[in-house]
Amino acid sequence: MSTTTTLPVTTTRTGAELALHRAELGHAGVPPVLGELDLRVTPGEVLTVVGPSGCGKSTLLRTLAGLLPPLAGEATQDGQPIRRPGADRALVFQHDALLPWRTVRANIELPLAIRRVPRTERRRAAADWLDRVELSGHAGRLPHQLSGGQRQRVQLARALAGRPRAVLMDEPFGALDAHTRSGMQDLLVDILRDTGATVVFVTHDVDEALYLGDRIALLAAGQVLDVPHPRRRDAASATTALRRRILASL
Repeated sequence: MSTTTTLPVTTTRTGAELALHRAELGHAGVPPVLGELDLRVTPGEVLTVVGPSGCGKSTLLRTLAGLLPPLAGEATQDGQPIRRPGADRALVFQHDALLPWRTVRANIELPLAIRRVPRTERRRAAADWLDRVELSGHAGRLPHQLSGGQRQRVQLARALAGRPRAVLMDEPFGALDAHTRSGMQDLLVDILRDTGATVVFVTHDVDEALYLGDRIALLAAGQVLDVPHPRRRDAASATTALRRRILASL
């Protein structure tokens, strides 16, 4: 007998706590990319991660996603070891990874379909998210009929439609032009205000890290820095010294 799950669209969930405890990260058989790493991401926090190429940013995300086990130490969610991918943790890539044969609506519904949410509930959730990412008129289109920014909006909606407690984002806006990127950053801030999800956001863009993050992890320097709030694009005077410190770590 099959079971179904109903996910109310408007219910806010508490973000997950993600942590690494004396963790060595990398691939088996080669030296670790990151070693002796201790990190705690608090529930509902946006932690942005910056560092030079090859320092382990993507490796960190894949470990927290459950795709890459630590070589030593431990990765945990809410104090429990992360041993495999889970529905509570969504991963968002720079390239949208949408299924080209599924419509925009069907792509957004995918995580709910996997969890056997009833069709009527999936449709309602997809319609809600299409409205939130301002793509209500594109539900029946295929990914190749959308712009890059629109595809990233669909990917963001798909990631959040299943109401994950943590969202792991690997340079999701890196391929977008400056204007579209700015709009996606604002959209992400607005959406996360309502979801309560914990976010780990990898970026090469220092200004993006400062705008989005509650804290910034400098992987190469082994530091985590607080970001002044409230979040504002014109807060240059409050972040000048912090920006210089971040740039010096790259």
